[in-house]
Amino acid sequence: MGAITLDKVEKWFGDLQIIKGIDLDIADGEMVIFVGPSGCGKSTLLRMISGLEETSRGRILLDGVDVTAEPPSGRKLSMVFQSYALYPHMNVRENMGFGLKTAGESKAEIKRKVDQAAEVLKLEALLDRRPKDLSGGQRQRVAIGRAIVREPKGFLFDEPLSNLDAALRVEMRFEIAKLHETLNTTMIYVTHDQVEAMTLADKIVVLKDGVIMQAGTPRQLYERPENLFVAQFIGSPKMNVIPCTTEGATFSLAGHGSGTFKREDHSAKAVSLGIRPEHIKVVAPGEGHCDGHVDVAEYLGADTLLYVRCDGLDVLTVRGSGEEAELKGKDVGLAFAEDRLHFFAADEQAIF
Repeated sequence: MGAITLDKVEKWFGDLQIIKGIDLDIADGEMVIFVGPSGCGKSTLLRMISGLEETSRGRILLDGVDVTAEPPSGRKLSMVFQSYALYPHMNVRENMGFGLKTAGESKAEIKRKVDQAAEVLKLEALLDRRPKDLSGGQRQRVAIGRAIVREPKGFLFDEPLSNLDAALRVEMRFEIAKLHETLNTTMIYVTHDQVEAMTLADKIVVLKDGVIMQAGTPRQLYERPENLFVAQFIGSPKMNVIPCTTEGATFSLAGHGSGTFKREDHSAKAVSLGIRPEHIKVVAPGEGHCDGHVDVAEYLGADTLLYVRCDGLDVLTVRGSGEEAELKGKDVGLAFAEDRLHFFAADEQAIF
């Protein structure tokens, strides 16, 4: 079992508060990913869970047991760091089994656990090699194997793929997903990479200034962001946000057109409208919700990203087909999918 509960946890460095009263439940076997801008507290929170950082206030529970005062060795959690931190003079087998050796495990038990982890991670053929003879992805697999052999209740990953190139990140992302499926063990993962978060997570926790802005499934955060910060942080390219006014079930864009939307509460007033790039369609000028000029077209093969300058609305990003790259330098109309609109109040909270 590896259920983890954070109960009003805080972290202070002197007079500076980094983590501000976080409550979070992580189910046994769940893959939870912490994301947020640099300095938001995601790595600090991970280190608090591991015991590498002291918790100033609140409680951390593992399977209902308060482990707040326990050292890292007493928490039965394994940490995988950004740096591989492998011993260069030891081969793969020795690196993976070193923690077990220092803990006093028998040679037979160490061999059993290392062989088992090597099979899971496809490292059998590399057990006699030293770190200098391995690729970056192979070294990271060894670091993960070193964590697996401890048979922990949960794994804590601190940006484990950030040192790898783009191709290796894709490969290792797949391997971590398969590892989670195979082990069915709780995993908490810190990253700044949205693709990693969206593809790996059962639950994403978005942090800002030491506060949880929203926690939910990737689909929930993408389709139903609770505030403007989450709306623009999740998704690449980010959501377009446009000044607007609302009256009843009608929205208006200053100097441009208007449209309708579905809503139940007609009392709240929106000051901005959010629309994702893929929910905007290019039409003839005058036939959409606003008109603009295509300043830049980024051809990506199957897709094209259009950057459309609309007077009074700044530049809007539109994700279109590959063929729409030819629209660069032209005037166009933009039609919004009215069932995909997001509205935000003056306090930046989503209202309908």
